[in-house]
Amino acid sequence: MNQTTQMHQISRHLGDYDQWFSPFFSDGLLGKASDLGMLEFTIMGKKRAGRAIDYLISNNLQLDIGGALHAYDLVVTCTDLIVPKHIRSRRTVLVQEGMTEPETVLFHLARNFSWVPRWIAGTAATGLSDAYEKFCVASEGYRDLFIRKGVNPDKIEVTSIPNFDHCEQYLVNDFEHRDYVLVCTSDNRETFIYENRKKNIQKYLEMADGKQLLFKLHPNENVERATREIERYAPDSLVYSEGKTEEMIANSRMMIAQFSSTIFVGSALNKPVHCGLDPDHLKALTPLQNRSAAKEIARVCRQVIDG
Repeated sequence: MNQTTQMHQISRHLGDYDQWFSPFFSDGLLGKASDLGMLEFTIMGKKRAGRAIDYLISNNLQLDIGGALHAYDLVVTCTDLIVPKHIRSRRTVLVQEGMTEPETVLFHLARNFSWVPRWIAGTAATGLSDAYEKFCVASEGYRDLFIRKGVNPDKIEVTSIPNFDHCEQYLVNDFEHRDYVLVCTSDNRETFIYENRKKNIQKYLEMADGKQLLFKLHPNENVERATREIERYAPDSLVYSEGKTEEMIANSRMMIAQFSSTIFVGSALNKPVHCGLDPDHLKALTPLQNRSAAKEIARVCRQVIDG
C-alpha cells in the first residue's frame, strides 16, 4: 500500500495524461509462482495485490493489471528489483519507496554478477538495474548512498518521497495513548529470515526501563503468533495490528524498529530512534521535509516524457 499510495499521489500532478495502474507484477517463473500463490510473503502476493486493487477501484483509477493493455509513454514504479520484459522498452522513472535493507553478501553477488537476480538481495539492490531514465530519491544522504552502490549519478534526482515528506502533520491526531515506547515489529520470519522474538522482546523491556511498551505489528506478520508471544514475555504491553503507525510514532517518547521505513517518521519528528543505524547517518538519510515530493517527482516525469 505504501507503493500504491505514493504512485497515486504522483499521478494527481499528472492529470493531463491518460493514467493506468497495476499492482506490482512479474513475468517468467516469478510471474507463474505468483499466480500459484507461492509469493504471498512478497508484494506480488495475491493478498497485497487485492488490497492495492481495492484501493485503486475505490479511487476510480483505471486498472491494467500486468501493464500490457497499452504502449505506454512512461512507466513509474517504486522498484526495479524485477523489470518485466515488456516494461524494459518503455521510458521509466524509478521512485525510492522507503528504507533500503542492509548490504549483505547477496547484495554484492547481485551487484557484481549479472546472472544473479537483484531481488535476491532485497531492497539493498534498488537502483542497480539502470533500466530507467531517472531515479527519484529521498535525500542527499540517499543520493550519496546510491552512488556508492554504483548508480549513475546523472540519473538521480533528490525529490524526497511521498508519504514521508511532511511528517509534522502526524503530530495532530486522536490516537488514544501517549508517552510510551513504541516497537514497530518486522516480518522477518514471514520472509524466511531468522529472528529470536523472545530475546528481542526482553531487550525491548530493558530499553523501555519501566515505561509503557506499545507494539505495532508489521502488516505482513502473523498477528496471532506475535500477539501470543508479546502477551507471554511482556504481558503489560499494548499491541496493535491495525491503525496509523505514523500517529503512534508521533505520540511516542522513543521508537524501536529494525530496517523499516517507519523510522523516517521518527527521525523527522526528532524522536529517539533505535534501529541499528548511527543517528547522524539516519538523519542524513531521512527524506526531505519539503511537503512537495509528489509534485517534484511529477516534474521529473514530465521532463522524461518530453525527452
